[in-house]
Amino acid sequence: MDDLPLLSARSVMLSLLLGSHPDRMSAAELVRAGEHFGVPAATARVALTRAVAAGDLERSAGDYVLGARLAARQRRQDEAVLDAETSWDGGWEMAVVVVAGRTGGERAALRERLASYRLAELREGVWTRPANLRRPRGYAAEPVLSTFVGVPDDDPAGLVARLWDLGAWADEGRRLLHLLERTTAPAPRLAVAAQVVRHLTTDPLLPAALRPADWPASAMRTAYAAYQDELRTLALTPSA
Repeated sequence: MDDLPLLSARSVMLSLLLGSHPDRMSAAELVRAGEHFGVPAATARVALTRAVAAGDLERSAGDYVLGARLAARQRRQDEAVLDAETSWDGGWEMAVVVVAGRTGGERAALRERLASYRLAELREGVWTRPANLRRPRGYAAEPVLSTFVGVPDDDPAGLVARLWDLGAWADEGRRLLHLLERTTAPAPRLAVAAQVVRHLTTDPLLPAALRPADWPASAMRTAYAAYQDELRTLALTPSA
């Protein structure tokens, strides 16, 4: 089914800031933009208050800015939207979990952190990916990991196929791109755009040599960047 559920008022406010650069907006800008998506002014103000109470947003010099967790999410979004690739020499990053006895919550947090760096789990406790990204290997500071860069004996394309279902990712990406192109109503369009950028954050950002020829990520990044321009325009345009 192509119809996606509309975002809540709070999600609309957060999406406006996640898609905004610089990532700060005044209450008036957020309320005005929210009206374009069918969020009444009073509802928008309540949503902003609750987002601050939850730590999703913070106040700074009278404006709203992203809280620490969402600021990190925006950085991951930007990595997904911007070209993060550098030349690839055939090397792979690897992170191996070497300490047991952690709680379930700690294990889940570590898995989420490794996945946020676009690593995939080859087997339990062994995470890897091609070493083709400019971003620093911030996960290497984790005390429970041993980290390496090396060249695997396995065929790289076969290893990629074991780590990611590229066909399913591409099919969903093309579906969302088509849906964004043909959705014009503001609130449904925002909901689709949120799914587009969420899907982009799971793009493994593989080297060109290991990507399928019709990989849709570049077109999705272009479409989402254009949509960010729409959001900035909405924030500055008074409602009719």
